[in-house]
Amino acid sequence: MKKIIFATGNEGKMKEIRMILGDLPVEILSMKEAGIHVNVVEDGSTFEENALIKAKAIGEIAKDAIVLADDSGLEVDYIHQEPGVYSARYLGEDTPYSVKNQSIIDRLEEAKGQERSARFVCVIAAYFPDGTTKTERGTIEGEIGYEEKGENGFGYDPIFYVPAYGCTTAQMDPELKNSLSHRGKALEAMKPWIKEYL
Repeated sequence: MKKIIFATGNEGKMKEIRMILGDLPVEILSMKEAGIHVNVVEDGSTFEENALIKAKAIGEIAKDAIVLADDSGLEVDYIHQEPGVYSARYLGEDTPYSVKNQSIIDRLEEAKGQERSARFVCVIAAYFPDGTTKTERGTIEGEIGYEEKGENGFGYDPIFYVPAYGCTTAQMDPELKNSLSHRGKALEAMKPWIKEYL
């Protein structure tokens, strides 16, 4: 059976990915499950660059598997689209998201309504065993909430409010979130390329 290795160790992410790609006839493994233990330095200046750096690095180790990698983040317009590509490293990689989320809420203290506009961006990069690469981008627009709400998501989900649904992405059930999310959209856009390769 063909394998897809997803270049992450994040369990929350793996759960989402398995749901979204569940209809493909492939085994989906995290790096850890595939026995790959490397630290890839993501020093690109865009989501695309970082996702490709990761996918290529793991792809060259994995040989016969399709490798997918994502780079995703939160862009908050009021603070010049920060934290952007530095979303995971914002205030330090080991800082709990409750602290990161509160910091963003505090920085938006003066912002009202539309001024709180934000989006999640996700770029999925694929590295195929023949050396070809593809990238796809997905976004979801929303606003920064005034406090953390919801238990279902991870990362910045509890402060990412989607007005059309009247809740944060952490308050959505997983099926709804995956159908709307930046990662869901980017993975769906990548699916035809994977199917074509298979």
